[in-house]
Amino acid sequence: MTEPAPTPPPGCPAHRAAAQLYGPRFQTDPAQVYRELRAAHGPVAPVELAGAVPAWLVIGYRELRLVTGQPGLFGRDSSRWNAWPRIPADWPLRPMTAPTPSILYTEGAEHQRRSAAITDALAAVDPYELKKHCERLADRLIDEFAGRGEADLVTEYAHRLPLLVLCWMLGLDSVQAPVLIGGLVDMLDGGARAQQGGQTLLRMMVDLVEDKRAAPGVDITSRLLVHPAGLDDDEVMRDLRVLLAAGHQPTAYWIANALRLMLTDERFAASFSGGRRSVGQALTEALWEDTPTQVFAGRWATRDTRLGGQRIAAGDLVLLGFAGANADPAVRQPDGATAEGNHAHLSFSHGEHRCPFPAQEAAEVIAGTAVEVLLDRLPDLRLAVAEHALVWRPSAWVRALVALPVAFTPSTSVGGAFG
Repeated sequence: MTEPAPTPPPGCPAHRAAAQLYGPRFQTDPAQVYRELRAAHGPVAPVELAGAVPAWLVIGYRELRLVTGQPGLFGRDSSRWNAWPRIPADWPLRPMTAPTPSILYTEGAEHQRRSAAITDALAAVDPYELKKHCERLADRLIDEFAGRGEADLVTEYAHRLPLLVLCWMLGLDSVQAPVLIGGLVDMLDGGARAQQGGQTLLRMMVDLVEDKRAAPGVDITSRLLVHPAGLDDDEVMRDLRVLLAAGHQPTAYWIANALRLMLTDERFAASFSGGRRSVGQALTEALWEDTPTQVFAGRWATRDTRLGGQRIAAGDLVLLGFAGANADPAVRQPDGATAEGNHAHLSFSHGEHRCPFPAQEAAEVIAGTAVEVLLDRLPDLRLAVAEHALVWRPSAWVRALVALPVAFTPSTSVGGAFG
């Protein structure tokens, strides 16, 4: 029998006025929700996740850096969550919060051991070889729709390119990419198929580790299996699933969000013909304005404390509101803009659990190459629907389009050969 949905903590007036991080309003215009929360509560606001699950959302830039920079006070181990007794077994957001023995939920020396292995394995990827591989894959994908004069850049390009690159980096057969995409999307959408999606990824990583243990290659998986940190097969398998999810979805939606910006904002219109604003500037602005990971779950208070004027109880869930923190007026210009070349956004998080620098570099290579090759191949690319007709995914965690339909002059030219 399904347990009843959790209720706000007794004696917590703030959560009786909590905003919902789900539903059509939040899906369509989360930025407005963040503005209202900031006006009503300040940098830390009471919110509800699906199922009336209470949490605190950090939307203050300074406060988010404080939370991520104090692991002794705001820990990563979700087993300390005080709401677990009230969380139904079939709660759709469980895959993103349930304590598992992966790098995501380790702390202290254990996290440092596993993080060092991941960082070293990623750092061994040759950036020049990575870029060349990205270019070949981008050309191959564009060849599939260039002659039609129309495409959906989410499903046919932005989703597929990062995953194909990750398959190559991890040593996975690229024919598994469609199954991987389906599992990742299901897990992050937080719907009825979320737990099934998480299990699909886990099974695929089990098979991958077994294959590479039997026949090592020149790939991240094989490097992890022989790293001096001494990771066992279960640790490698679980950390690979984290690496796959963290590497694919944010990069895919970063590409799509940057392309949407360039297709809808007249400031970037000239970029399609090599004009005044670079692809790099569009990618940076997309992270400030529509960061792919808008909310991350999260941190859990290790003791009673205060944060941003709110009383946080031991075991409370504290959500990292990257999108809200990036929009904090304290770090924006008076007109709400950011300075040219400002990379101080929190889209890659902060502190010991931030995105490893080699992973960030790889994401930048993949996203930058994806946009550059597309604009080079299809310079008259244009949105095929009205901007208001674009639909965003129903997820508390990611800011991502369901589709990005475009039109262009059909091309018979073929990109570089795939090898």
